[in-house]
Amino acid sequence: MTHSLKLGLHASAILFASVLTTACNNAGDTGIEYAPQMYESIPYDPLRQVNTNTVNPMGINERTPVVGTVAQGKLNYYSHIPKDSVGIAERRLSNPYAYTKANLEEGKVLYTRICSHCHGEAGAGDGPVGQKFKGVPNYTAGAYKTMNDAHIYHVIQWGRNRMMPHGSIVNPEERWKIAMYVRVLQGGKGPDGLADYVKVSNDSTQMTDRATQKPTLEAQADKASTTPGQGDQARNGTAN
Repeated sequence: MTHSLKLGLHASAILFASVLTTACNNAGDTGIEYAPQMYESIPYDPLRQVNTNTVNPMGINERTPVVGTVAQGKLNYYSHIPKDSVGIAERRLSNPYAYTKANLEEGKVLYTRICSHCHGEAGAGDGPVGQKFKGVPNYTAGAYKTMNDAHIYHVIQWGRNRMMPHGSIVNPEERWKIAMYVRVLQGGKGPDGLADYVKVSNDSTQMTDRATQKPTLEAQADKASTTPGQGDQARNGTAN
């Protein structure tokens, strides 16, 4: 091998090494992507956007849901009652949760975190924000003292007057529990009224925990029919 050829090979090796070293030290260089089909899926992936989709609106892979579609597990978010129809909500909605101590205490925690800065600790409308901007209602006075759970739930969801909607902040279950605690504050004793409310609830067949509530009248789970196979005598009229 001639001397000039050796020098040429050495120079080529040095040049290749320098280029390789420079490329490896460049943090912005992505290098060569082998088998890109393994990373860029040929089928449309709804949560991955590599290139603009020329078929769908806004160039995304996801399609706009059909009008009226409700996501799985989100049915309770939709009461189908307009935001300005609180009266309809009062009549049509009902609290699915029992007035247990656990539910009321959770409602107190949620109220303190989300509502007390305006409505005040005792619901008198004297929270730090309420004192500055005024117009926050007092739960213990006037018509506010008689608001039912559904009224409170609807206002939490949609807002009213100067109150902004809170439907995106608290889920349906949390709204009902906040409503429960607001009912406690309507009594005028503030947070101290919770203990009294729990005691009244435990003495009532309407508000006890469903896990311990006994059926009323003859619908006792541990009481059999006096005439098996024929049923008991009807209590809503006489047979012809």
